[in-house]
Amino acid sequence: MDEILVDRTDDGVVLVTLNRPDMRNAMTDAMTARWRATMADLAADREARCLVVTGAGSAFSSGGDLSWLGERGVEPVPQLRDRMLAFYRDWLAITELEIPTIAAVNGPAVGAGLCLALACDLVYAADDAKLLAPFTSLGLHPGMAATYLLPRRAGVGLAREMLLTGRILSGSDAEVKGLVNQSFPKNDLMSHVRDIATKIAQNAPIATRLTKVAMNQDHQDLEAALRWESLAQPVTMASADMIEGLAAHRERRVPKFTGS
Repeated sequence: MDEILVDRTDDGVVLVTLNRPDMRNAMTDAMTARWRATMADLAADREARCLVVTGAGSAFSSGGDLSWLGERGVEPVPQLRDRMLAFYRDWLAITELEIPTIAAVNGPAVGAGLCLALACDLVYAADDAKLLAPFTSLGLHPGMAATYLLPRRAGVGLAREMLLTGRILSGSDAEVKGLVNQSFPKNDLMSHVRDIATKIAQNAPIATRLTKVAMNQDHQDLEAALRWESLAQPVTMASADMIEGLAAHRERRVPKFTGS
């Protein structure tokens, strides 16, 4: 079984599906290795314009496969640290992609699975999806940047509630709380997400990539943002895509961007 499925469309949208439905898409060692390779491929793919991540079957991801803890016994802390740090970095490599990324949370997103979704630029969920981070109820400290991603996405208050009490949010509740961008009926989720991804892919690639980089900068103040934009905007002004965008606007037609 290929634990990561990759489907590409002609318009530059790439769909990556976590494919262990029998394990609710738990992040096994094999899946992690395949994910690492997939992210490396996408980082070098100049044709890719938008990435969508979802899960096969009824779940998005049940999180890290921790069965090895019981099977192998307790390892020394330094070895556990190295193992977990590598695991986190492999999965969070998605944050290093320059193309926009979208999580389509089709079902339960648990622990590290939730963190993977929150690491994407945009998050859309099925109304009845369950989002939770039950680390402490398992005797674990949160991992996979949960203590960073949760408060950054929806504020410290909700992050504390989810991490300390184990509060479970439905997709529709997560939308109200700002944890996800929007929720949709389960059967309509992928259709809506594909439409959103297509809109992103149709925009000018250079401008889109630079905009994502800018928003990930976390500019310290207004001046820092202006300095970045005064460099990045001229890059797009010198592109063929800007000429095409202006011409299409003037001629009232859909632009055909080439990324040049």
